[in-house]
Amino acid sequence: MSKQYIIPIFVPHLGCPNDCIFCNQKSISGQTKEVTKQDVKNTIEEHLKYIKEPSKVEIAFFGGSFTAIEQEKQIELLEAAYEYIKQKKVDSIRISTRPDCIDRKILKILKKYKVKTIELGVQSANDYILKRAGRGHNFKDVKKASRLIRLYGFCLGHQMMVGLPESTHFDEINTAKQLIKLKPKMVRIYPVLVIKNTKLEKEYNEGHYKALTVVQAVETCKELVKLFAKKNIEVIRIGLQPTDTISNPKNQESEVVAGPFHPAFRQLVEAGIWNDVIVEKIKKLNVKVKEVEVTVNPLDQNNVIGQNRDNINNLKELYDVDLVVKTDENIKQGKSKIEITKVYEDFVD
Repeated sequence: MSKQYIIPIFVPHLGCPNDCIFCNQKSISGQTKEVTKQDVKNTIEEHLKYIKEPSKVEIAFFGGSFTAIEQEKQIELLEAAYEYIKQKKVDSIRISTRPDCIDRKILKILKKYKVKTIELGVQSANDYILKRAGRGHNFKDVKKASRLIRLYGFCLGHQMMVGLPESTHFDEINTAKQLIKLKPKMVRIYPVLVIKNTKLEKEYNEGHYKALTVVQAVETCKELVKLFAKKNIEVIRIGLQPTDTISNPKNQESEVVAGPFHPAFRQLVEAGIWNDVIVEKIKKLNVKVKEVEVTVNPLDQNNVIGQNRDNINNLKELYDVDLVVKTDENIKQGKSKIEITKVYEDFVD
């Protein structure tokens, strides 16, 4: 099976008509200069050097506002990427953009240059929260753009945030439910981090914004992932990619001031989901469980065990249950076989 290989090209704040309360793309991407056609070629060539095995290669223009760029610049960047599709060195192009920067004319241009996937920065389905965050669009724009993208045959992706100012747990669950209705193929979930030199940093320092803890963000993201999973919508990212600047707020070089940063945030969420599955199984039994054996696909093993063996330690501490994890390649990823192998009655007998 071919692996998926992403060549990321960041276009920070290029063309973005708004200055969202949480955003400093230059800090997030680590880039400060405008991207040129030559930059695109250089980045692609550099990445292609390291692809040694059969892979599906995709060029991804990140930054959140690609179609807000002036049309001439869009075409310049797309042409540079398209050359590699024509040479059959690259399979597809992906862009991320704003919901209010999508129309039929734009989609025709993207179609011409073989863009396959369009991700929309939705953030919330609540218009008040969108306005509070300075997004400059409403959820009606999201619905309109999503339907057009699907109508033109693109693969639709959505990006949502957890912990925006005045957003509640209910708002975030509702956002996921509203996105599901729009039928995206994939979703990214980003817990809000307070980044330096943003309006949110000012609110945080003045005491007007309280960032989520890691535990709070994990609990909400667990529910979101479960909702999307039920509808077979792939969650392709949970949390910002750790970099030299997006790191623990205690690090001197970090651009993160506060918020639920964790270098393995996704693993915390997935391990938490597995822990819930195991605990639910135990609670349904009418006996006092001593040992539970969970067999999963090898790719799920680390998440079942938990980071730093958290699931094993928590089950032992909270329920006095020993967790034994086994692997079986015949079990589909995300599925499991759970057996109660010892109960306390065994010891009494």
